[in-house]
Amino acid sequence: MKKIITFIKEAQEELKKVSWLSREQTVKYTGIVIGVSLAVALFLGVLDLLFSNGVGQFIV
Repeated sequence: MKKIITFIKEAQEELKKVSWLSREQTVKYTGIVIGVSLAVALFLGVLDLLFSNGVGQFIV
């Protein structure tokens, strides 16, 4: 039990040393991640549509 308590105390001390992002940075980077994810999804969706239509033309 003592090892668990020591671990928790040490973890808390390490978390105090972490440099956390500000709220503005967090919102900015979250928007960037969502935007890039949507762009990649759209790009892959268009490629899938083109390739599936292209393969459909060869099969039929």
